[in-house]
Amino acid sequence: ICVSALFQIFRQAVRCRSTDTSLILERSINRVQLLGRVGQDPVMRQVEGRNPVTIFSLATNEMWRSGEGEESSTGDVSQKTTWHRVSVFKPGLRDVAYQYVKKGSRILVEGKLDYGEYVDKNQVRRQATTIIADNIVFLSDNDQ
Repeated sequence: ICVSALFQIFRQAVRCRSTDTSLILERSINRVQLLGRVGQDPVMRQVEGRNPVTIFSLATNEMWRSGEGEESSTGDVSQKTTWHRVSVFKPGLRDVAYQYVKKGSRILVEGKLDYGEYVDKNQVRRQATTIIADNIVFLSDNDQ
């Protein structure tokens, strides 16, 4: 999407008025794209009364050069790996992800961020961040 198109979306700020004149709904964006490698083969889980979900982890790497001369080839190269939990609920995509996403595969995941809470086995309340995928682009077979 080009910058001018994004500007148009924000400028329009689509507003829908409800029956309550004090409530104005504005369009917002919750969008994420991750390019990385799959950390483990996906698992499919189903909680009774709910639709199944395919879950896998995705690693993204950030690299930078530290020390003097950051723009030159001197200095140490540092790397940070961030692990993301990806959940796929969308029926067709969920099954494709379960069947074809494999550990080590390089993929692009598009979706939205979701924040939630759960209680672990020790009855401790934990927070979790999940990427809810609505598109997956397969960029390679198992290269690594």
